[in-house]
Amino acid sequence: MSGRLTPRELAWCGLFGAAALLLPVLFHLLHLGSVFMPMYLPLCTLPFFVGPAAAAVTALVTPLLSGAATGMPPFYPPVAVFMALELGAMALVISVVSHRWPRVPEWLVLAPVLAGGRLLQVGLVYAFSWWIDLPASFLAGVSFLSGWPGILLMMAVIPPVVRASRRSLGRTGEPHSLEETDA
Repeated sequence: MSGRLTPRELAWCGLFGAAALLLPVLFHLLHLGSVFMPMYLPLCTLPFFVGPAAAAVTALVTPLLSGAATGMPPFYPPVAVFMALELGAMALVISVVSHRWPRVPEWLVLAPVLAGGRLLQVGLVYAFSWWIDLPASFLAGVSFLSGWPGILLMMAVIPPVVRASRRSLGRTGEPHSLEETDA
């Protein structure tokens, strides 16, 4: 593993990063953005195709870029920062696990990581709310409950998309190897 970003990884990061910037705009037009977490869809799919560093950096930067460009997610309350931390951590773990154990089904990688990401988000909301003297337990509870439709959507969409993409690229069951280089 060289640690360098390959042209293939750069292309994947650009494609999924762009999708993560555009999907929330479409979902928010229908007032479904915060419920279905559309930015999470491409940023939790990307790690199945690229190495951990590329996945984590793309997932960390995208919510901040979106917040700066569109105001969604907002920087105050620090939703953009919380999302960046959550998505970066989730992308890192998904990529590490899916590359280390490539035969593990996508849903089995995804389910605990999504639950863990939700818990990280709840913890961040609780700590920030407590710090600025808001009802921390209530706001953390709302944050916990509001994310579940999006998690169900991701569990339904991401595994088949990953499998179909791998099949169409000629990689039956094997994610993009971290050692593979483009010549």
